[in-house]
Amino acid sequence: MAVENSVLTPRPDSLSLPVDHKPEGEQEAVTEAPMTPADGRGVFNVSEELGHVVTTEAVKVNRSFQSKMAEREATVNQTRKKTQGPEKERGRFGWARTRRKRQRYVEKNGRCNVQHGNMRETYRYLTDIFTTLVDLNWRCSLFVFVMAYAVTWLFFGAIWYLIAYCRGDLDHLEDETWTPCVNNVNGFISAFLFSIETETTIGYGHRVITDQCPVGTMLLLLQAILGSMVNAFMVGCMFVKISQPNKRAETLVFSKNAVISLRDDKLCLMFRVGDLRSSHIVGANMRAKLIKSKQTQEGEFIPLDQTDISVGFETGDDRLFLVSPLVISHEIDARSPFWDMSQAQLEKEDFEIVVILEGMVEATGMTCQARSSYLAEEVQWGHRFSPMMSLAEGFFDVDYGAFHHTFEVDTPSCSARELSLAAARLDAHLYWSISSRLDEEPTLVQQAATEPQAAPPDSGKGEAPTFIVGEMTDNSVPPPALGEPNGSIQSACEA
Repeated sequence: MAVENSVLTPRPDSLSLPVDHKPEGEQEAVTEAPMTPADGRGVFNVSEELGHVVTTEAVKVNRSFQSKMAEREATVNQTRKKTQGPEKERGRFGWARTRRKRQRYVEKNGRCNVQHGNMRETYRYLTDIFTTLVDLNWRCSLFVFVMAYAVTWLFFGAIWYLIAYCRGDLDHLEDETWTPCVNNVNGFISAFLFSIETETTIGYGHRVITDQCPVGTMLLLLQAILGSMVNAFMVGCMFVKISQPNKRAETLVFSKNAVISLRDDKLCLMFRVGDLRSSHIVGANMRAKLIKSKQTQEGEFIPLDQTDISVGFETGDDRLFLVSPLVISHEIDARSPFWDMSQAQLEKEDFEIVVILEGMVEATGMTCQARSSYLAEEVQWGHRFSPMMSLAEGFFDVDYGAFHHTFEVDTPSCSARELSLAAARLDAHLYWSISSRLDEEPTLVQQAATEPQAAPPDSGKGEAPTFIVGEMTDNSVPPPALGEPNGSIQSACEA
């Protein structure tokens, strides 16, 4: 190449390029590194003097390129963070961990989201055929209803046709001296119509059984008995299915969300229930269950474990007089499964609360059950239900437009256990401060009585000094007003 064969003169000092001062190790590494062209077509052989300058410029170019790449990557990461929002929680291997939406055990409309599979003892359904037919959906029920009548009509129609065929009645249709088993039966269609008239007791009078056919008489009795049994069975199934109180539960409504707030200085889990009909539910009873998987101390995993949530069973508050919407309250105490749950922990929990309302329908006297459920994200911490009842002229007016409305209230974010400990510490502090002051007052009175005091000039010589014990106490802190214990407990809880 031309560069290799040319003779380069030494450069003057004034033309030398500025070189950054670096440690000796790095500078030697830079000068000893071979230089390759950008296109990769060959290797440059330059003199030592120019080699120092060229390699220095190459390092500068590389550093500027790396800095540009770093800046570009930083800008890309910033835009990516802006578009993606807050960084997701990382798992064990650095993968993004997203909160999986919990599958409901009971839907909001009360339907249980459970399907039974791999059932081999299906014959058990036939042992209770009546309940099986009632539990079928309407499409299958109507199909079974129609097929039950159609099959019996066709079956007995075929037997009537077979009797006529075996006796030779079809061969003597024009013979007036021949007495058939059934008059005017000249084929299968006429035998089928006679079967329908017999089972439904229509009796048009055109097709009549004669007394010359004892087999036909026995068949007539059998068809009448079996027809009555089919009528009783199918009509009974349809009546029970129509009168089922399942649709009555459609007018029993639950609030969309449950709330947690303070009631009488105690955390309570609350939800609202109401009846849209004017006919009431007699003997209404409320129950609640916590559905949450757990693992025992022995390592056994129990999926969808059910824990009872008390809604007033001990005090009788679970028995409702459901004339107007009611707020059902569960006090979070030491026996509650939410005893150690705070607001921050509630956002991370994965559970489901199933609420069940049972009662007897006043119009029909049949037992009705309404169900609903609340997931962890449907429980609002620090909220309270809006009032929806007002007094009108001569009656109480219920506004169902505010049935699902809630509003925020001041609620400590700690758990019920921490709130109880804070209240206990506050009570203990007040108790010991009052008792210590009561112990100090007699000693102060005795000291004041023993010390000689100068009598005031206006007082008489025989008058004894008076002492006001109440002035010994510290009244610098005013007594708390009504409603202030919540704030003190909340501050102690936050501390």
